[in-house]
Amino acid sequence: MKNVSFISLILGFASLVTACKSGINSQKKTTSVATEKLETRYKMLLDYPVDSMSMPRSMNTKTLEIRKVPSRDWTSGFFAGNLWQLYRLTGDSKYKEQAQKWTPFSKKESVNSNSHDVGFKVFCSFGEALKVENKKEYEAVIIKGAETLCTRFNPKVGSIRSWDFNKEIWDYPVIIDNMMNLELLFEASKISGNPKYREIAIQHANTTLKNQFRADNSCYHVIDYNPNTGKVRKKTTLQGYNDDSVWARGQGWAVYGFTMSYRYTKDPAYLKQAEATAKFFMTNKNLPEDGIPYWDFKDPSIPNAARDVSAAMVIASALYELYGYTKNDSYLAFADKLMASVQTDKYILDAKIKAPFLFDHSTGNWPKHDEIDEPIIYADYYFLEALIKAQSLKGSK
Repeated sequence: MKNVSFISLILGFASLVTACKSGINSQKKTTSVATEKLETRYKMLLDYPVDSMSMPRSMNTKTLEIRKVPSRDWTSGFFAGNLWQLYRLTGDSKYKEQAQKWTPFSKKESVNSNSHDVGFKVFCSFGEALKVENKKEYEAVIIKGAETLCTRFNPKVGSIRSWDFNKEIWDYPVIIDNMMNLELLFEASKISGNPKYREIAIQHANTTLKNQFRADNSCYHVIDYNPNTGKVRKKTTLQGYNDDSVWARGQGWAVYGFTMSYRYTKDPAYLKQAEATAKFFMTNKNLPEDGIPYWDFKDPSIPNAARDVSAAMVIASALYELYGYTKNDSYLAFADKLMASVQTDKYILDAKIKAPFLFDHSTGNWPKHDEIDEPIIYADYYFLEALIKAQSLKGSK
């Protein structure tokens, strides 16, 4: 992709926000400012010092302290992924050079069987690298990661175990987030020709489809199973407001996860669920006018609840792909709306703040009062991914 088309794409999204306001000159001025701010922020990723123990995760905008994590953290692969995606978007080799330095730090996570987030850590780094450079060593890491992730699969339950902690609370927890790790398995089967990874991914998706959703097509965060019988013990949450609430990013994981699973399987049940949960999200009565959701749709403090840009960007990326399969214009329009909303002064992180992040106002873990209303790395990752998908759709028309 040429740099000029990338800038045009940003300007196009930003213009959606300013249309119908104070006139053409004001619109051009606003879009220009938004574009300049984003370009400034992109370059800050290049300035961030390379350190295997300091992957940027989030930032406290009051103290300006960056939360830095080692590779074992579930968010560790996103920064390398952001650099690879910026290279694809801009064609600037400086992003590729930095991505090549950061990506190897995630390699050891391909053998870390103590985490269900092998997919996030390995595929968001090495998977993005493979899209740019067709290297056998990248493929080997992805296959090794898939093999490791499969060790957490229980055939009696039909799912990959999520967390190992809080054993006094649950026996075999499976979270909706885990749908995102299936991409690693599907890709590993494509690369290796070994059907095992794909088969386990399908079993996990089918179990999630059966047990994780409510009648209104919203999803629970955590389903706890009996590991010996496979029966559901309880339906609960860790990151939502309460067990019956609707954690916004969880709905994003669901739409994205089943859309992605449809990509690899063409199972109509997956597409049906993705569309149903997307409709729940898009038409929710508690969704703010600009589409950027509150962190939980049932937080009683709405409209004073914290927003979650990361949830919006996960949904945007999913909807672009969902539109590609369905040609439902409402998905394209809603994704465009979300992308236009974030590319404004309200959400773009101020240029005065020197940090490797693009957007403010994401929410990490509200019940633990952790990363509330802050820049968080995965919001940026899914924004950049959505830009690439939008550009691909534009090019196919």
